[in-house]
Parts: sequence; C-alpha cells; structure tokens
Amino acid sequence: MQKEKLIIVKVGGNIIDAEDKLQTFLEAFAAIRANKILVHGGGKMATALATKMGIEQQMIEGRRITDAETLKIVTMVYAGFINKNIVAGLQAYGCNALGLCGADGNIIAAHKRVNDTIDYGFAGDIDLIDSEMIGYFLSGNLTPVIAPITHDAKGQLLNTNADTIAQALATAMAKKYEVDLLYCFEKRGVLKDISDEASVVNKITPSIYEAMKKQELISAGMTPKLDNAFAAIDSGVNKVVIGDAAEIEKLIAGTSGTSIARE
Repeated sequence: MQKEKLIIVKVGGNIIDAEDKLQTFLEAFAAIRANKILVHGGGKMATALATKMGIEQQMIEGRRITDAETLKIVTMVYAGFINKNIVAGLQAYGCNALGLCGADGNIIAAHKRVNDTIDYGFAGDIDLIDSEMIGYFLSGNLTPVIAPITHDAKGQLLNTNADTIAQALATAMAKKYEVDLLYCFEKRGVLKDISDEASVVNKITPSIYEAMKKQELISAGMTPKLDNAFAAIDSGVNKVVIGDAAEIEKLIAGTSGTSIARE
C-alpha cells in the first residue's frame, strides 16, 4: 500500500525577519497540495530583543546557550509572536494552520541537554514525537505550524533547535508517510563560497560533507542543518533538500537547492 505524501518544511534565516519574503514564502507554502507541516525558527528576532533587554547571548557551533532569562525571551518570540504571525499569514492564504509548540498536545517531549564540557542551559534534546497526534491534526485537514519550544513532561519548557525538530518530525512521520523534508532559508542551497550565490553544491554525500568541513567550507550555522539532513536520510525520510524559500516549488520538484544523498 502506497504511503500518503507529507512535506515538512523548516523555514528560518532572514525569511522570518523580512515581512515581504515571509509573505511570499507563506503564499507558496499554502499552495502545496499535500499533507504539510511547517517548522520555524526565529533566532534573529530573539537575539535583537535580548540585546535590547541587556541579556547577553552566547552561540556555540550555531546553537544558542539558553539561560533562564533567554528561555523566557525565546518562548515569547518563537511560540508567541512569530508562531501566531505565521499562522495568521497562512489563514489569509486559505491554509487552515494550527500553531503549536512541543508542549501542546504533548507532541514533542524532550530532556535538558547534558554535556560534559558545555552547559547549554535550558536546551532540550528530543525524546519523543507523538506521530499519532500529529497525524490526527493532518487527518482533520489542519496544517501544524511548530515553534522550536519543547517540554520535559515535568513542567519545564526547553529551547530546541528547529532544524533538529524538523528532522525528528520527518523521521517519526516517515513510518506512515512518504516524507520530503525541505530546509528553506535565504540562500539557494549549500554554497562552496558564501559570497557567491552561483556556487551551489547540487548534491552532498557524507564524503563530500566531510571534505567540505576539512576545507572549512561549511559555516557554523549550516552544520546543524547538514547533520540533521543526513540523520533524516539515514532514518527513512524519502528526500531532503536545502535551498531558497522563494523556490519552494522547485525544491519539491528537486530542480533547485542542495539535495542530500547517501553514498
């Protein structure tokens, strides 16, 4: 029996901050005629608000250190303003969206990250995705819009990397759906030269990825995307593409962006 198609899109980068680019993206996303889920980040807005409030922000290898005050800010920004702004935008384009974070419906349970050398604060690593609950939303013709805030089932909210959430969702949902995972941001794909938009790497395999890291061609912010992209491919996800949010139809068709492939 053929599985239903499910397209999971993670959007972030400058798309979230630029109203015109966001609206263009939301219109294209709303037009997708398949089951779909949108996962969003929003780090730049959270960082700007934290700076205004005098709360110093630390990033290590593209990941935010989440102290108690920063957790309040990212919850307000991610699960509040950005999430509901996206939901309202999708409703305007006829997409019946449902704004969620991991605590809502207990869809994403996590635990506070443990690391021997770095204290990431209230950063969460995922334990469980409730694919049944998410499937229930999809069966009701709702489009989940998921903010990168999870919980530990003991009352503690946690900040979880949006790229990781998208990968974990794709992996969990791949058991029942044929899942395509798209990482959308402001670049046309993974670039050999960050200053040259024409230097898109059309396909990346594990060996190409390792070679690019050794040559220091992978930026810190791209590392979590690529790590998660390979984890998704290795866990039964049908297709993973990284590319420009303005070309979402081409990304779905596989004619644009960077495709992630096994050797």
